[in-house]
Amino acid sequence: MPNFFSQPRERIATLPTPLEFMPRLTGLLGGPRIYLKRDDLTGLAFGGNKTRKLEYLLADAMQKGVTHFITEGGVQSNHVRQAAAAARLGGMQAELVLNTTDDDVPLQGNLLVDDLLGAHRHYVPTGPDRKPKMAELAERIKADGGVPYVVVSGGSDAVGALGYVAMILEMNQQLADQGVNPKCVYVANGSAGTQAGMILGVAMFGGGYAIKGFTVVPGSAAEITQDTLVLADQTAKRIGENPVDPALVVCDDTQFGSGYGIPTPAALEAIKLLANEQAILLDPVYSSKAFAGMIADIRAGLYSDGDSIVFVHTGGTPALFAKVDLLKPILTGG
Repeated sequence: MPNFFSQPRERIATLPTPLEFMPRLTGLLGGPRIYLKRDDLTGLAFGGNKTRKLEYLLADAMQKGVTHFITEGGVQSNHVRQAAAAARLGGMQAELVLNTTDDDVPLQGNLLVDDLLGAHRHYVPTGPDRKPKMAELAERIKADGGVPYVVVSGGSDAVGALGYVAMILEMNQQLADQGVNPKCVYVANGSAGTQAGMILGVAMFGGGYAIKGFTVVPGSAAEITQDTLVLADQTAKRIGENPVDPALVVCDDTQFGSGYGIPTPAALEAIKLLANEQAILLDPVYSSKAFAGMIADIRAGLYSDGDSIVFVHTGGTPALFAKVDLLKPILTGG
């Protein structure tokens, strides 16, 4: 049976990403020692967590002789941006299905990068319209003699999640090298693939820490916990591993706020705080909400000053340039 180490992988990320101590932030918050796993620095077209998933998805596509790499997201999707770049490296045409109700979509942020990468963009009105459009594109490409490869939102399937199994192995080595024994590792949970892979990685390679995901998409914590568990088990099955212990899956929906892509006051504070104290930028959709959840846990007294915690920075910073209106409460304008 194939195991994790036999899975095809195309090395397109700049790895390992750094594991960095945040001294100023640690001092300001007065709680545990805070470390960042810098997956915003994976390198591919501004980087981000999706690049790790795409190492496995692209390799799978290349083995199948794919000509067209099809995926989906919002117009400012970080996944779509990285998928378009991965397709270029694999010699494939990126076909992007993006949902928007805007008749004149501004070419900025992630969408600008998609354009520069030569991706074909197909607009639909809503999220539920994306999958039928991808299926339609796939049929059209096959009819024209091409070989399509459809990637689900966020690259979050049993192939893509392998990228975060690998990340745990990488991070565990860094933790050992630096003598860090964290109590908890924090991460944003959108399409579940990142946290699912991390959970399976801990089940396989150990670590001794909890993984806590803060949800940034609609759905209760219970629903997203179940989705994450199902994906972790599907990934485990693919590589011949046992199902994971459900107790490993911890999701929290308290930072979601009023909607997807709408930063909460706590998320805006997190963006400002990390930028001012450590000169590191969070995105307004994913990482800022998870970072706000970590800050809330620190302020609630969950940790002593002898503890350590890790935040996995999943990237997404190009979205900042398309979300200026949402950032106005923390902008000085000077």
